[in-house]
Amino acid sequence: MPRIVILGGGPGGYEAALVGAELGAFVTLVDSDGVGGACVLTDCVPSKALIATSAAMTELAAAPSLGVRLRDGGHVLPEAGWDAGAAPGPGLPPGIGVDIERVHARVRGLAAAQSRDIETRLEKEAVRVVHARGRLVGPHAVEVASGEAFFGDIILIATGASPRVLPNIEPDGERILTWRHIYDLRELPEHLIVVGSGVTGAEFASAYQALGANVTLVSSRDRVLPGEDPDAAKVLEEVFQRRGVTVLSRARAEAARRVGDSVEVDLADGRTITGSHVLMAVGSVPRTSDIGLAEVGVRRTPTGHIEVDRMSRTSVPGVYAAGDCTGVLPLASVAAMQGRIAMWHALGEAVTPLRLGTVSSNIFTEPEIATVGISQKMIESGAVAAQTTILPLARNPRAKMQGITDGFVKLFCRPGSGSVLGGVIVAPRASEMIFPVSLAVANGLTVDQVAHTFTIYPSVSGSLTEAARIAMPRDLFASF
Repeated sequence: MPRIVILGGGPGGYEAALVGAELGAFVTLVDSDGVGGACVLTDCVPSKALIATSAAMTELAAAPSLGVRLRDGGHVLPEAGWDAGAAPGPGLPPGIGVDIERVHARVRGLAAAQSRDIETRLEKEAVRVVHARGRLVGPHAVEVASGEAFFGDIILIATGASPRVLPNIEPDGERILTWRHIYDLRELPEHLIVVGSGVTGAEFASAYQALGANVTLVSSRDRVLPGEDPDAAKVLEEVFQRRGVTVLSRARAEAARRVGDSVEVDLADGRTITGSHVLMAVGSVPRTSDIGLAEVGVRRTPTGHIEVDRMSRTSVPGVYAAGDCTGVLPLASVAAMQGRIAMWHALGEAVTPLRLGTVSSNIFTEPEIATVGISQKMIESGAVAAQTTILPLARNPRAKMQGITDGFVKLFCRPGSGSVLGGVIVAPRASEMIFPVSLAVANGLTVDQVAHTFTIYPSVSGSLTEAARIAMPRDLFASF
């Protein structure tokens, strides 16, 4: 029976453990942070649980436009235990707001429950879980703090990443925060300064504005979401502006300090902005230091990420790596697939190398932004020949019924054949709508195949087939 030792219990680690156990290996998973890793306990799961509450607030704010009227002359009668003095959300009448302590408690509870569920599943599959900090002491051995060593024919490193900290902005967990501190707040920030306009910064800015906080977003680039589709970023900036989020473009934060119950943030251009809290969202750094990589000979990039190929192999035979510690693509779905691929490959199963071109991703702002396949930037640079079709959601009948005015469906297809190469969806719950486009990209479907597929009428997803009809190559109609 092959022996596998996995260092790190996040998606890359626990999914690999499940595959290894399924294939008959004896698997030991060594984890110091809690099964599920940062993804489940402090990052993805809690942030999306928080966003579920903020999305409900956004829908409440839009309800009057749909003819909804609150009881008692426009006010909701207070419930038992409800904080009648809660800050109102955007566009909501007094008395409607969030109990942020209750919200954060729910978020933490969901994360803990998810971690327990995963550990129960691992135990059911006979995976040995060791709660300890481990490090490599050889290409086939992991040692924990107690001195106990675990030996494996195969080693997988899945240690993840931690929030990046700037030199002059040291988090204190109270007023100067990373996203791993924010769920411990007992009150809603009066004015939250978010430093960083990438995915994490945009998501928290969107969420806390909807929850009722004043939000200032500090972006070192000329727009929000500088690495994403420009049309999608433009929609989100317009939504932010309309909802009262202050976006400071081309502004770099250099220092932050507490002044009483406030925080001052110094910008590189000499300005100082003041808020009640500051949230640092300036990326992550891999957790690859002091775990024995150099001693074993595992190569790392200049940023500290572990070098891997598409089979998740490192530079040392028998040692694999998966997840954010590799820097391939910081998504839980990618980490999980890297871990599975590592086990399939190591245990002799037929396996397809990682295909990043078919990975779908989502930004959980309001509206959401989902993408898959090639990007607009690749087309504009000449790297890929493709035609673009974009269809605003404002013309979709279901969107009109729901009061949706922001967003679009965009498809990229190959000229001539019409093969779907990628797409972008900006809409409420775009994460649920991108799947058909992902199927088309992964399986080489054409726009005419998508166009000839039935969708519900009326439905927001109907815009996908409509966009596909618009994108159909003209020569398909030549014989009619």
